[in-house]
Amino acid sequence: MAPRDHTSLRERANGGDQLIGALVRMPSEELVEMLAVSGFDFVLIDCEHGPADLTALRQHIAVAAVHGVPTIVRVGEHDRGLILRALDQGAEGILAPHLDTAADAVALIDAALYPPIGSRGFATYSRAGRFGQVEPSEHRDWWLENTLVLGMIESPRGVENVETIVGIPRLDGIMVGPADLAASSIQGDPPIPEAIAAVHAAVAEAGSLRMDIVGTRAAADAAFAAGADLVVYNLAASLLTHLTDLASPLR
Repeated sequence: MAPRDHTSLRERANGGDQLIGALVRMPSEELVEMLAVSGFDFVLIDCEHGPADLTALRQHIAVAAVHGVPTIVRVGEHDRGLILRALDQGAEGILAPHLDTAADAVALIDAALYPPIGSRGFATYSRAGRFGQVEPSEHRDWWLENTLVLGMIESPRGVENVETIVGIPRLDGIMVGPADLAASSIQGDPPIPEAIAAVHAAVAEAGSLRMDIVGTRAAADAAFAAGADLVVYNLAASLLTHLTDLASPLR
């Protein structure tokens, strides 16, 4: 649950901080703690491809909060219910997959933000409202200002519509999903590097935040140098590479 005396992840990103995080799939509470202890700026919890168990999600968010590390939750496609529950449990941000049109972005904003911007259900008795100890207007105003709303471009259709997608008010930023983009592209679609470059150019032109997913420190450095605001490690891939390297002398 977000304390009111800290600088939110959204505020830091919009203020120009280069933020580093890691994508984890549940269950991985100890990995969440290790990321926090080692100095990561945020944790991205995967409830799209990972098991979207709400009790486990709550535990992961709470563990991160103990260390003062904010969480972003990647939800399933068009999953308004999980958006509401993740934010009620104190996640500071939402990452939504498969934004193909401006209408998808509008629906995401509507689900993630309180009125008058969106239609997120209002409650102060959850973790996000300190179990009812936050005055309702303060609670509403803080989350309206500080909820980080990110979407993913993962298809040629999304690439084609990226300029209208990033033009939707209050959509904070975009992450390209390179694996889905490659899987959904067919002959005649732009090459993947060209498509990704087009998305990044539109994001930069709109002044939106850019999140990149990487597997190595060198790739993270390159992403920041190329204009990324948030960089997230694919922790499963990074760990497997590291473990394979550790085991290699034994073969």
